[in-house]
Amino acid sequence: MRRFLRPGHDPVRERLKRDLFQFNKTVEHGFPHQPSALGYSPFLRLMAIGTRSGAIKLYGAPGVEFMGLHEENNTVMQIHFIPDQCQLVTLLDDNSLHLWSLKQHGGASELLEEHRFTLKGPPGSPPSATQVTAVLPHSSREVLYLGTESGSIFVVELPSLGVLEDRTISPEAVLQRIPEDNCSRRSCELVEALREHPKNPDQILIGYSRGLIVLWDLQNNKATHHFLGSQQLENLYWQRDGSKFISCHYDGSYTQWPVSSDNRQPEPLENTVPYGPFPCKAISKIYWQTTKNGLPYIIFQGGMPRASYGDRHSISVIHGSQQTAFDFTSRVIDFFIIFSSDPAAEFDDPSALVVLAEEELVVIDLKSAGWPAVHPPYLASLHCSAITCSHHVSNIPLKLWERIISAGSKQNIHYSSMPWPIDGGTNIAPDPPQRDLLLTGHEDGTVRFWDASGVCLHLLYKLSTVRVFLTDADPNDNMNTLGEDEWPPLRKVGTFDPYSDDPRLGIQKIYLCKYSGYLAVAGTAGQVLVMELNDEDAEHVVDHAEADLLQDQEGYRWKGHEKLKTRDSPVRFEAGFQPFVLVQCQPPAVVTSLALHSEWKLVAFGTSHGFGLFDHQQKRLVFVKCTLHPSDQLALEGPLSRVKSLKKSLRQSFRRIRRSRVSSRKRRGGSGNASEVQEANAKFDQDALQEMELAPVQRKIEARSAEDSFTGFVRTLYFADTFLRDSSRHCPSLWAGTNGGTVYAFCLRVPPAERRMDEPVRAEQAKEIQLMHRAPVVGILVLDGRSTPLPEPLEVAHDLSKSPDMQGSHQLLVVSEEQFKVFTLPKVSSKLKLKLTALEGCRVRKVTVANFGSCKTDDYSENDLAVLTNLGDIQIISLPFLKLQIRYPCIRKEDVSGIASCVFTKYGQGFYLISPSEFERFSLSTKWLVEPRCIVDVPEVTSNNHVHNKSGTENAARKSSPGDCGEDERKSGRLMEHALLNDEKVLKEIQSTLEGGR
Repeated sequence: MRRFLRPGHDPVRERLKRDLFQFNKTVEHGFPHQPSALGYSPFLRLMAIGTRSGAIKLYGAPGVEFMGLHEENNTVMQIHFIPDQCQLVTLLDDNSLHLWSLKQHGGASELLEEHRFTLKGPPGSPPSATQVTAVLPHSSREVLYLGTESGSIFVVELPSLGVLEDRTISPEAVLQRIPEDNCSRRSCELVEALREHPKNPDQILIGYSRGLIVLWDLQNNKATHHFLGSQQLENLYWQRDGSKFISCHYDGSYTQWPVSSDNRQPEPLENTVPYGPFPCKAISKIYWQTTKNGLPYIIFQGGMPRASYGDRHSISVIHGSQQTAFDFTSRVIDFFIIFSSDPAAEFDDPSALVVLAEEELVVIDLKSAGWPAVHPPYLASLHCSAITCSHHVSNIPLKLWERIISAGSKQNIHYSSMPWPIDGGTNIAPDPPQRDLLLTGHEDGTVRFWDASGVCLHLLYKLSTVRVFLTDADPNDNMNTLGEDEWPPLRKVGTFDPYSDDPRLGIQKIYLCKYSGYLAVAGTAGQVLVMELNDEDAEHVVDHAEADLLQDQEGYRWKGHEKLKTRDSPVRFEAGFQPFVLVQCQPPAVVTSLALHSEWKLVAFGTSHGFGLFDHQQKRLVFVKCTLHPSDQLALEGPLSRVKSLKKSLRQSFRRIRRSRVSSRKRRGGSGNASEVQEANAKFDQDALQEMELAPVQRKIEARSAEDSFTGFVRTLYFADTFLRDSSRHCPSLWAGTNGGTVYAFCLRVPPAERRMDEPVRAEQAKEIQLMHRAPVVGILVLDGRSTPLPEPLEVAHDLSKSPDMQGSHQLLVVSEEQFKVFTLPKVSSKLKLKLTALEGCRVRKVTVANFGSCKTDDYSENDLAVLTNLGDIQIISLPFLKLQIRYPCIRKEDVSGIASCVFTKYGQGFYLISPSEFERFSLSTKWLVEPRCIVDVPEVTSNNHVHNKSGTENAARKSSPGDCGEDERKSGRLMEHALLNDEKVLKEIQSTLEGGR
């Protein structure tokens, strides 16, 4: 049988690969990109957010998350939960309605789309006749009321979404019941709001855009009351007892209307312009919440004076003499109030205000004095300042974890202590097996520490590097301070602040040692800060050192930005990570690589000009190495002029090609007319562009010119204790890889601990390797005598790793963009290579060593390379034999920013940005899988006219008598089974699940 097997095919290995590797996109962390709609179910205590791309996401208690995606990818305009059900309806901008249900499957709940429907008018009618503007799910759970632009109100049956033609409320029917003196046909155009009477489900309030409001009797199909507003209507809200309702208007006013039992023409009780008398913006939504002390909460969106505050995004809260206008830094999409949902309760007693802004979710505690914000356990605004880099650290020791949380808790004292109010559903996922940190660097010079252990990405601590430098902004400025007499009483809330005081503050590289608590961060202007964790506030001077990477070479002049100015006086730092030394690279170019060895107390850094080594214990520069090639003029121009230079060089290249093409044609064919030459040039340009697009796929490995720009760009730095000079003695070493395919190796002499402060660290260059194809070096790794990657600094000292094998020969793995190559040490002779670009037509963008454990047994695990390519594929390559194990498509190849942002974890997971505000989490391992697993149990309904449900699978959509309940359930079960088996989409989904496609 062996001769029939494919070369290299090993059945045992194939089975083992199935036990080790499996690709899953598991959860999306962060804030939904471009949110467009908000919904809330007081019954389920779940919140729903819709986006412009057609996604719908449900959130409850921490860990309770659901996601659905409309096939149309249209904007979600409105979300409405069906009362007392595990169902919701979405309205898209293409005027389609979609019914979603939470169903239990395999012991957990899932969000599934059940029906879709588009309202159609009679033949020849304009689109506005059926353009839905308002949706009201009725408390009977049998129907939806759909208000339209034409003024008609259609009734749609649930769950079938069929139109009940005989129950349509037309504008003509409404006008028949209203005196002609009070309104005209145009008064009933565009239904702005539909609200059910809180005490009488047979009455609904209809609000038309031009100000007419009608109380409609559904039983008798007639208008019982009508109310005439003098301004354009924006929204309506019933008071809890149904005796009054509030209307809000385009001119920034709101009006109270009484609803009497007789048919007298009601007059408004009160008309108020909160921020008048000057012209104000519209109040688009309003709540009137009753309390036990008699003073209501009046909460509304908008209403600011147009001239002075027309650009503000605000929601105002008025309670007696207290009044605050919460000011958001991005546009408010929608908001809702969490209040008592018990029908028997006499008062609303609001507890929280939940605001969905375009860039963040803000929750305000209305119970506590001062109305503080609530710290969210999920939906973090990752992009409160643009993310510039990421760094993941697995398996954090408990002591360091507690110290970081303690530092973070001191920063959060201004937050409310109330429990998270959106707490529906139950998280049934197993507890995370370890503590993981995701660190994100930001454009404003901050580093945020996120708890990435489970489904919820939760902010633990925020570090700012701004205090070290002199900037235009005072770090002690408080944006929330208000003058006593300031009007309107604006208060800034939220964390989203996209404006950076200085782009040079941006964080580019982060390295955290989880054993020692040392942290190194490097920035855009060549600044490298080394920090240590301190549990108390401290005030001290940050030591400075300069690293001249050009080493006074003549003929080079830096044309980019200046370095940041530093503070010479003592700086006060909060508890947490506090910088104690700053290394400033000269020229102040972007730091492109960073490595920290906390056991040797050394930090290495690299830019486009070279790299250096700094002893942060003695606070002394050990050495610098200039890697600049004489042709690397672009490296001296900085990031802004670089774009112009690139465009200029491309333009010159095309002109040169065009000239050579034309001259060759002239030599061959003599004279030709101008039109032929132009046509030939156009065709050649098009062919050249096509060749450029196809280049990554077709290109074989071939030597690049040593004069290509940015050859000195340092891509990777690596510390290793290995055999560099001879095979009998190992020593500390520093390795550096450049964009031109060069690898430098330096021997380091680190004094023993007792003489560490007395003797200097010495370095001497021992090796220089030039890859023949000159492709950029993206990774360097040393394997010990057992072909195992060397452990992290201090990992062996903490008994978390075996000591490396120093008896057998070590191997050096150099990963370039185009190939993997293994060398023997110390001779550095080539042993093995894998030509990735030549064979696969792709280039390496990210590479890391990951440990994969078997899902079948705890006794087996192995180290492999996880590789991300420029095509968005992830490949797993075995060590040390460099055999391709498996390949998964992960990121679209067009998503350049997603590929650039990807970060792998030590145990086969990864994160990449799918938008500026969201990380997609994925797993390559069968053993390490973090994904939401939750269940939504429907609470029992206490109201007399509601059925008693037990779980999300037993939704009763229509009333039925006790006698035929069982028959109806059996019939609906058979229909659902038949529908599922005949639904092509469901069958495809089952097939893709079985094939491991999801």
